[in-house]
Amino acid sequence: MNQEPHRIEELIKSLEQQRDELSVKINLAGMELRDEWDRIDAKLTKLSAKYDPLKDAVGETADDVWDALKELGGEVATGFKRIRASLKKQAD
Repeated sequence: MNQEPHRIEELIKSLEQQRDELSVKINLAGMELRDEWDRIDAKLTKLSAKYDPLKDAVGETADDVWDALKELGGEVATGFKRIRASLKKQAD
């Protein structure tokens, strides 16, 4: 059985949890960080929207679709890391 759908679903859940945790902290951040937050949040919404119709699809889904979803998820994760680093720098 192809594990890609399960991995993508786990990635999305993890990213959504990170988003929720950072959301509280971002309210105290500067405008530049808020702009990045909005951009990354939009990517996560896009990732979820692209994945939802595929998760229940019967049969195999093209590898390039899964690769694109993984790449988009990686971009979101990288963005969250940048935001955390900026928040940490502001706290120091």
